[in-house]
Amino acid sequence: MSNNKENLVAREIDETLSNKRLDVVLAEIFPEYSRSRLKKWLESNFVSVNEKVINKPSHKIIFPAKLKLSIPDTDLTEDLPEKIELNIMKSTSEYIVIDKTAGMVVHPGAGNKSGTLLNALLHEYPELKKLPRAGIVHRLDKDTSGLMVVARNELAMQSLSEQISNRSMKRVYHAFVVGKIERSGRVDAPIGRHPKNRQKQAIVETGREAKSHYKVLENFGSYSHLEISLETGRTHQIRVHMSHLGFPLIGDPLYGRRRRFAKNTRQKLREIIESFPRQALHAAELSFTDLSTNKEVTFKSKLPLDLVELRENLLNQA
Repeated sequence: MSNNKENLVAREIDETLSNKRLDVVLAEIFPEYSRSRLKKWLESNFVSVNEKVINKPSHKIIFPAKLKLSIPDTDLTEDLPEKIELNIMKSTSEYIVIDKTAGMVVHPGAGNKSGTLLNALLHEYPELKKLPRAGIVHRLDKDTSGLMVVARNELAMQSLSEQISNRSMKRVYHAFVVGKIERSGRVDAPIGRHPKNRQKQAIVETGREAKSHYKVLENFGSYSHLEISLETGRTHQIRVHMSHLGFPLIGDPLYGRRRRFAKNTRQKLREIIESFPRQALHAAELSFTDLSTNKEVTFKSKLPLDLVELRENLLNQA
């Protein structure tokens, strides 16, 4: 294993990951690296557990444990830069805050090899090719709009990743849901892969801890406007939790099809909701510790035009 400390990243596991496979744990505690890259490093003896090099993906990790990655000094992002307009709210030597538009995919993947946020970042900031995933430390779903932070160097990437892991990064969303919610509340329900539909997540006993807090901002008859803050950041967390409560997001193609409208919804409003092209979810506020000042910074994003218009239609009941 390499002793190049510049490229050494170490993290301790959470107790919830005890008795899980090493490849699963690696993907969990090093989310900034792709699974394929982690697998390659694992097989190349670049991973140690409690100072012992392990290269078997099926090796079971027992809490407490400290994992180390020795990262080769190469360009970690191999995707191509593309000139795509970005809404950059702030850019410092440590991070970039972006207000992502709905419809933009964050990472290239199956069916989306180009035109992504990552491709745009590589064009605007070529030095990001030296970082895994071009500095992206968290993601938003393709059709969720709003705020994301991207690291500009290794130290910032480690700091921001740790803030996500230890839940000190604060993320607040606005959501418009089907149903009248009369009081604020909290959802504590584990999320994992749907047992039958691989595209979906679901509430499953063996899933990972997932906690969301919701606050009622407005009621529009049988629809509600919520502010939702996350304690954890599971895939599709807000969409799964609200659907689980019986209040799916308006326009959600995966989790809202069974209950697209509230009862007694006027025909005109039904048509507006039916044609709304995405889940009505916006990442409105983002707070984290700035590595250079060690002070918390907060960014806010206004509702995009499509959600402003949806709100007006709900308010007027179309």
